[in-house]
Amino acid sequence: MSTRTESVDAPAGEARITWHTARAAKLVLALGHGAGGGIEARDLQALAAALPARGVTVALVEQPWRVAGKKVAAAPKVLDEGWRAVWPALERPGLPVVAGGRSAGARVACRTAAELGAAGVLALSFPLHPPGKPEKSRAEELLGAGRPVLVVQGGRDPFGRPEEFPAGDYELVEVDSGDHGFAVPKKADLTQDEALAVITGAAAPWLARLTG
Repeated sequence: MSTRTESVDAPAGEARITWHTARAAKLVLALGHGAGGGIEARDLQALAAALPARGVTVALVEQPWRVAGKKVAAAPKVLDEGWRAVWPALERPGLPVVAGGRSAGARVACRTAAELGAAGVLALSFPLHPPGKPEKSRAEELLGAGRPVLVVQGGRDPFGRPEEFPAGDYELVEVDSGDHGFAVPKKADLTQDEALAVITGAAAPWLARLTG
């Protein structure tokens, strides 16, 4: 695996891609970060570390607001524009591109997957609703992705526990006891490393199926 960083001009400023390139890549998995953090998130880093050995190049995408050092995420429309701006760079290797991300990044991936021609969507910690406000559902974004979707969700995520998700044409894997950042308490039945292994262990075969 080799790692490099690439800057991309977007309408709201400079975006950045950190490439974790597989030697014999079969596809590119592009992952956007959430509204409360960057690509250092434990789930994104775990996927970037594990998947290149499985033939998946992982591209971690930083939105312009994050590159600029701002504390507050941009509006959804601006996030979508930033994602569209980096897409040509993601397609440059000539491989199928799976759109993905955690939290707000998962919403972006779902909203834009069909128009960009993504091969699928990996939605990590999809924020089904704001904490404590299940009536404000974002299920339509998930259900409207128009592509194969894998949701990986913490069992105690306040933005939507697995049992709250509606029926639909997507797969859902639960990380037992995981919160919105997939952190698990010390008293949980699985360790933090085991929780991350659930994520990578679910993503790898699902991605392999997308490439036949």
